[in-house]
Amino acid sequence: MSPAGGRRSAFALAGVLAAAGVTHLVNPKPYDRIVPRALPGSPRTYTYVSGVVELALAAGLVHPRTRRAAGLASAGFFAAVFPANVKMAIDWRHAPPARRAIAYGRLPLQLPLVLWGLRVARAGSPRV
Repeated sequence: MSPAGGRRSAFALAGVLAAAGVTHLVNPKPYDRIVPRALPGSPRTYTYVSGVVELALAAGLVHPRTRRAAGLASAGFFAAVFPANVKMAIDWRHAPPARRAIAYGRLPLQLPLVLWGLRVARAGSPRV
């Protein structure tokens, strides 16, 4: 990947994370519902923390000095939130077809997001 392509990819991933972060903070209720019940504490806390983390990752991706670390952290973050997507798919298994499609569609989407974070990290550092 060329340096310009790596930068564009990092900025695009930053945009995805920033948008998700803002929605977690502005409209937290849908996210609260998919926080796994096994986690201690309030689901709202996890929703807000996720939103802040997404915004921090987005900021890290746009700066060249932090891009590699933010790319790796983004990949880890996408893997870490996978259980919420599994919970959503289970909870929505009897929902109308459109909602089921959304819930089930989120599951395979996590792998490309993890790989995107890793690709940005690799492009952000000649050592990777």
